[in-house]
Amino acid sequence: MNPPRNSKRAALVVCLFLALGSAYAQSPDLTAAVTDYVKAEMQHEHIPGLSLLVIKNGQIIRAEGFGLANVELQVPVKPETVFQSGSVGKQFTATAVMMLVEEGKVGLDDPLTKYFPDAPASWKNVTVRELLSHTAGFGDYPENYDFRQDWPEEKQLKLVESTPLRFPPGTSWEYSNYGYVTLGLLIHRVTGEFYGDFLQQRIFQPLGMTTTRIISEADIVPNRAAGYRLVKGELKNQEWVSPLFNTSADGALYFSILDLSKWDAALYTEKLLKRSSLDSMWTPVKLKNGQPNKGNYGFGWEIDDRHGHRCIHHTGAWQGFKTSIDRYVDDHLTVVALANLAEAKPGKITEHVAEMYLREK
Repeated sequence: MNPPRNSKRAALVVCLFLALGSAYAQSPDLTAAVTDYVKAEMQHEHIPGLSLLVIKNGQIIRAEGFGLANVELQVPVKPETVFQSGSVGKQFTATAVMMLVEEGKVGLDDPLTKYFPDAPASWKNVTVRELLSHTAGFGDYPENYDFRQDWPEEKQLKLVESTPLRFPPGTSWEYSNYGYVTLGLLIHRVTGEFYGDFLQQRIFQPLGMTTTRIISEADIVPNRAAGYRLVKGELKNQEWVSPLFNTSADGALYFSILDLSKWDAALYTEKLLKRSSLDSMWTPVKLKNGQPNKGNYGFGWEIDDRHGHRCIHHTGAWQGFKTSIDRYVDDHLTVVALANLAEAKPGKITEHVAEMYLREK
């Protein structure tokens, strides 16, 4: 699944982005203030490395690396440094499902038993819409889950099927990685393709997202950051998980901030999905009683009002990485932070940096 890479082209792209960042910076004072804030937060949270992306009115004004991508080798973070996505990857899974909805191959209100006929009887009351919005009652990985064991798709499915629903579908909200694992299996059943291949062909390649792909610790991945965690205050490497487990649709991707800038730009267009589909993804799903779900969750995105500014956002956490993307779509402002520490709080950083730019208007 490795896309071709051209080092000269990549260098030109980086130079272009940095030039744009210089050309569209709003003020020297704000630039310095953001730098000081990010560095202070990294020091406070003991974050080894962080990538920061700020896009305003369709132009990259910050694409910058701070600290170290690899502590052992003393490699600095650059704009092209590759981080693990964590659950920020869910928005790509949701987009893939919506592509199939637009093509008439999947229905949002279809029962899961249409695609999984051997599933438990309780699944006939679960819809695709509810899986996408975490309102299906699916649970999450149990405390004794063995992340070091390989989980082929059929084995994953049997495990999810064996987990009782936590509440009647559509009556409550609870974040569920199991739900998105199942959506990846659904994509495979409908298309005949592994969901990661579908993403590569339908999203990443068309958008020129050359670093974005399914996790593989075996492959040679240029500019890959190392993940870290704190154990009694001491920095340790990320914990190892099985290769097959690291291919599930709940957030097992690599990407860089440069690729996420292309993703953000595409979301302002109808290149991937119709505007009506994007609006559905960015609208909190209502429960069966007509009330909004408590997570303010659409499909792969959370939607909140922050001091009068609509923010479509998501965070991720996995294997020594923390990620956050905040899109203030009405203000045409996007802030992304990718960090390589399990205890990092990139969502705090993206929210505060966004406030700094919004105040500058």
